[in-house]
Amino acid sequence: MISPTVFFVAIVSSMLINNVVLMRFLGICPFLGVSKRTESALGMSLAVMFVMVVSSILTYIIYYYILAPLDITFISTIAFILVIASLVQLVELFIKKISKKLYKGLGIYLPLIVTNCAILGVVEINIAQGYPEDYGLFNGLWVATTSAFGAALGFALIMFAFSSIRERLEAAEVPAAWQGVPVSLVVAGIMALAFLGLGGIV
Repeated sequence: MISPTVFFVAIVSSMLINNVVLMRFLGICPFLGVSKRTESALGMSLAVMFVMVVSSILTYIIYYYILAPLDITFISTIAFILVIASLVQLVELFIKKISKKLYKGLGIYLPLIVTNCAILGVVEINIAQGYPEDYGLFNGLWVATTSAFGAALGFALIMFAFSSIRERLEAAEVPAAWQGVPVSLVVAGIMALAFLGLGGIV
């Protein structure tokens, strides 16, 4: 039986301390490209959360129950990308069906979730952590899933906060040379410093 503390630490660590965007610098493309509006940022966050969590579960099972026993772990990255690409196709079809406006708002960034290094990065990190060695094969799946969920929440939190700030900046008097991407990068840097201060909490 795994202690609830393990799951709490996994979520807090993945969400805040080792935030996938601000601390690991993964997923910067959608972070800058889809954060101009809160609506599109939330839509992207939900899509990424679904793909990140489900792909973490599937890739864990594929790696430890298929690739590792057959000693073909060298093709793990290819297998992981195929899983992520399949899930993104499902998400794209779903969003196109329920909300044409959101589908158009996300634009090219929706299919680009396939190449979003944040998702592949979280999957690879979960495998590299070696959870089965600490918690057993089955319990390790729950810890890996919890860690992926925390990373997904961290991604959503940053996307929402950053998009809200960018909407406020559009109404602010920003010098011409700083408008657009420059001031956004400055804000992202300040946010990263703030999250850096959370190190050592757990």
